[in-house]
Amino acid sequence: MQAPLSDIVIIAVSRLVDDAQGERRDPSHADIEYQIDLAGLAGSDPNRQGQTVGKAKRVRATLYWALENAPESGGRLVAGLLSHIRGCGGFRDSSANYVGAEAVQNAVSAFGKEGFELSTDGELQPLALQNLSGAQLTAALEAYVRRARQGITDASLVTGTGKDLLEATAAHILMQRYGSYSPNSNFPTLLGQAFIALGLATSQVPVPSNSTPEKRLQRALFDAGCAVNSLRNKQGTGHGRPWPSTVTPEEARIAVEMMGTVAEYLLLVHKRTP
Repeated sequence: MQAPLSDIVIIAVSRLVDDAQGERRDPSHADIEYQIDLAGLAGSDPNRQGQTVGKAKRVRATLYWALENAPESGGRLVAGLLSHIRGCGGFRDSSANYVGAEAVQNAVSAFGKEGFELSTDGELQPLALQNLSGAQLTAALEAYVRRARQGITDASLVTGTGKDLLEATAAHILMQRYGSYSPNSNFPTLLGQAFIALGLATSQVPVPSNSTPEKRLQRALFDAGCAVNSLRNKQGTGHGRPWPSTVTPEEARIAVEMMGTVAEYLLLVHKRTP
């Protein structure tokens, strides 16, 4: 699974592999090196560049490089480290490799802010959005938006609901505004209803002669959202694999970034508009 990557996640994960103050604690440097190699981040490993640093600093430096240059690879490293720490007993308080209650809680909180649930035994999964509402759901959607804006392709689907990120955002806004929405509506109708609920223009309505640049931008965002959704529906291969070989990696990244841009705009307008 692709784990999230952010400043707060990097700090929390680094603490999970921090050097033991007493006896040796796994994961070892060799274990960390193996996970770095699996994620394709050997070139950003400070210990491969002639430096001698502790485990926490090694992980932190590698992940910060990935945050700026290769966030998907960084997400793979985070997921790999969590799996390894869990496998060697790092989340079990009776284990010699236990990372400590404070480090676990810090990690739980950090991943929660990124729309993921980390259990106290180290199991990571996306938040089940269908169980959230109100401000909690807004915050979770904003976390997905941040990942989508980075071009991280698994953010194109909201795993907790099986819905397209834009679809989930539009449905949330309608629930907040009207208390209900029609789950049977097609995507353009659902997105159009969310735009109208926020007082935004869509291409479903004729363009008046006095249309402002702001309204033209809103129509363009609506059209872009519909286009990305159509691309996924026509070219996709099902939930979790929305972009098959017919869509290039560049097109997939741009489509996901656009999805994040439109969703972010809707959430921002929703928060500032009574």
